[in-house]
Amino acid sequence: MSPPLATVIAVDGPAASGKGTVAVGVAKGLGFNYLDSGSLYRLVALRALQTATPFDQPLPLARLAADLDVTFKDGAIVLDGRDASEAIRAEDVSAAASRVAVHPAVRAALYDRQRSFRRAPGLVADGRDMGTVVFPDALLKVFVTASADERARRRYKQLIAKGISVTMESLLRDILERDARDAGRAAAPLKPAPNAVILDTTDLSIEAAIARVLEVYRAAAEQ
Repeated sequence: MSPPLATVIAVDGPAASGKGTVAVGVAKGLGFNYLDSGSLYRLVALRALQTATPFDQPLPLARLAADLDVTFKDGAIVLDGRDASEAIRAEDVSAAASRVAVHPAVRAALYDRQRSFRRAPGLVADGRDMGTVVFPDALLKVFVTASADERARRRYKQLIAKGISVTMESLLRDILERDARDAGRAAAPLKPAPNAVILDTTDLSIEAAIARVLEVYRAAAEQ
């Protein structure tokens, strides 16, 4: 008899909603493994930019996805033996990631890799289709959101702190365009799972958001 599958908490949501920070906090609070699925798409986008692979060519992009040599170690994302944590956060890579993710062939190439992170004692999976496609049997599904204006403000603060010159107007436009692409794609569109808990972080601190997810998880685990 196969051992029972490890518990999964799926945390989905749009860019700059706070889902990644919430997911990391929940994983630490529970001692669970953590999967940043979005980083995998960013890595494909980074490799596509490095190799001049067109974003409208799904099969070459899928080959890049299948051939990624990536590990997650001590909070670092290592690609081909080099730390790519900062490189995949560049704005051109962020924009390219959602263009890469629209292709079913790319998503299929990454699904098995994502599911391989499901190990004891449990997994907190952060992404855009964790609860709807990758882990439909997750014990808890959370959809983290925030207003577009608030998400643009958060991204603005992050980039200005790094010395990157941007405007709120351009960031808001980029966020709205990315939301439209993510929600409108044919493959695994961004949307809450039917049984997801909706967590609006517009006026919520990270600490309060993490505490809310932990509270809901513990209640679900006791049932």
